[in-house]
Amino acid sequence: MKYIANRLLFFVITLFFALTLNFILPRLMPGDPAERILSQFGPNVDERTVEAMRIALGVEKDKNLFSQYVDYLKNTFTGNFGVSYLYYPVQVKDVLATSIPWTIGLVGISTVLSFLLGTFLGIYGGWNRDKPAGSVLLISSLLLRSIPYFWLGMLFLYVFGYRLGWFPISNAYSTRETLTGFKLVLSVIYHAILPSITLIIASLGGWILTMRNNMISVLAEDYITLAEAKGLDKKHIMVHYAARNAILPSITAFGISLGFVVSGALLTEVVYSYPGVGYQLYRAVISQDFPLIQAIFFFISLSVLIANLLMDFIYAFLDPRVRG
Repeated sequence: MKYIANRLLFFVITLFFALTLNFILPRLMPGDPAERILSQFGPNVDERTVEAMRIALGVEKDKNLFSQYVDYLKNTFTGNFGVSYLYYPVQVKDVLATSIPWTIGLVGISTVLSFLLGTFLGIYGGWNRDKPAGSVLLISSLLLRSIPYFWLGMLFLYVFGYRLGWFPISNAYSTRETLTGFKLVLSVIYHAILPSITLIIASLGGWILTMRNNMISVLAEDYITLAEAKGLDKKHIMVHYAARNAILPSITAFGISLGFVVSGALLTEVVYSYPGVGYQLYRAVISQDFPLIQAIFFFISLSVLIANLLMDFIYAFLDPRVRG
């Protein structure tokens, strides 16, 4: 119980500081958001109109910073993130409602597939570290680990999208015609192939190296030597003795990666113009849309902290020593 209480206290304190930082940083950005929104209607905007817009956005000049902070906390926990400057007068929560599912579907599935494939290959590479297959896997994973997401995305986009024309180069589904049902599902899958392959390949090397290094460390333990001395089957030792213990640090890293799913792979979504949270964050920063920026950062912080908390509990369940 003490371990759980400490984890929960750490979660609350970290979330409070994340919320406070999330409130302060956007307000350091230069410019007046009300004037920026109204500038699209021309240079001659009445000052009363500007002041009315400030009130609507909650950034009126006569409101002190503490009052804004209290309102910010109240609105955050009630789901009222305000109006998006970029998509005015659309609410921020409506913008996120259309973006988060795309990111979870693309980045979430890609992260899970990359983790599973990388873990199995890492187990194999660590077990066969002195064999040619293990050496080839090590070199390949180091090469994959050094490839940036955006470079790989641009390469795939140019070769398979532009030059060969095998895959679409933007959007999450076809916008040329109205699609419903099974045709829409096929279109979504078709548009997600290149971005998902980019994410899987770019992150695969890291998972392989992590699991391989964990396996090599575990294989040096005395209980592995004892199991081999008993004459146990090598596959049994690899799976039930070595891999079972080596996977614990990878599970923690996997939980944190799942937390970052909400943020999306920003550069990959930008390269493919995929309408996820990462792409919306990029557009929000360019447009200085700090209500949208705040909301996205809040969900990123919350998802990472929740994922980290869950992984702490799972890790404690798998390894009782940490509860001591």
